[in-house]
Amino acid sequence: HQVLRIKTRHHEEVEKLQLLESLEHLELDFWIHPSTPALPVDVRIPANRVQAVKAFLESHGIEYCILIEDLQVVLDKEKQDMAYSQQRERSSNTFNYATYHTLDSIYAELDHLASEYSSTVSKLQIGESYEKRPLYVLKFSTGGSNRPAIWLDAGIHSREWVTHASAIWIAKKIASDYGEDPSVTSLLNKMDIFLLAVSNPDGYVFTHTTNRMWRKTRSKNRGSLCVGVDPNRNWDAGFGVFICLCSSFAPTGPGASSNPCSDSYRGPSANSEVEVKSVVDFIKNHGNIRAFLTLHSYSQLLMYPYGYKCTEPADYAEL
Repeated sequence: HQVLRIKTRHHEEVEKLQLLESLEHLELDFWIHPSTPALPVDVRIPANRVQAVKAFLESHGIEYCILIEDLQVVLDKEKQDMAYSQQRERSSNTFNYATYHTLDSIYAELDHLASEYSSTVSKLQIGESYEKRPLYVLKFSTGGSNRPAIWLDAGIHSREWVTHASAIWIAKKIASDYGEDPSVTSLLNKMDIFLLAVSNPDGYVFTHTTNRMWRKTRSKNRGSLCVGVDPNRNWDAGFGVFICLCSSFAPTGPGASSNPCSDSYRGPSANSEVEVKSVVDFIKNHGNIRAFLTLHSYSQLLMYPYGYKCTEPADYAEL
């Protein structure tokens, strides 16, 4: 596979790319979606589609350059680096926060943090995945019941490995900085923090064993041979709504797909995925979650509501 960076000069060219994105049979994987001429568009293209896409761009006079010549070479190097780091870890018996880890290794580190910082950190299981893997949450608290809380999760798109790595680093930082760092100490003295480091464990295991680019869950879809749902399109918020492009300050994707073979397949109904429903039930049962933060990777964006309509939320100024 090859990754192209495409630069548009005006909205007509953006619309041409949005048309290209809508052609699902091409199996294009847009890492940065076409939204405004101010931002580049990065797209991963299967080898057998590269020439057709380049011909399309050239026929419309749209500029592009090759960002990654052969993605497999990059992935092979990543795999080698990870194996080397795991070997060093085994010999030193320490967790390396600067490398990627398997699900088992991440879960072992959650246990280690809960043990080492037992006065403020505990581990909860809020449910299990489609393939029956546990969904573990770390709770950071200095006591009290049902205090106002912050929710933080990572890895809902399983291939976004840097989000899992960031979440586990954040967990260590919160745990070790309490009593040392004034801002962390002040926050935990007033609020609890709940952190779900691996939101989509089945997908994450699949990225390690079978397909590094997998992003969905691993649930079976009735009436289709294609597997999985995009859990980030499965929430009961604007479910199935086509995303509007509001302005250059709201770069968004094309919304959710009703095609089970699409990487953006929304699922048969809102909250159909057990991984999503487990989070929803936990948040609702808690009743005092004041902030909900999700870590994604690639686009270097800070995004806030709403993703499915162009209305500003009530706390827009604060956000």
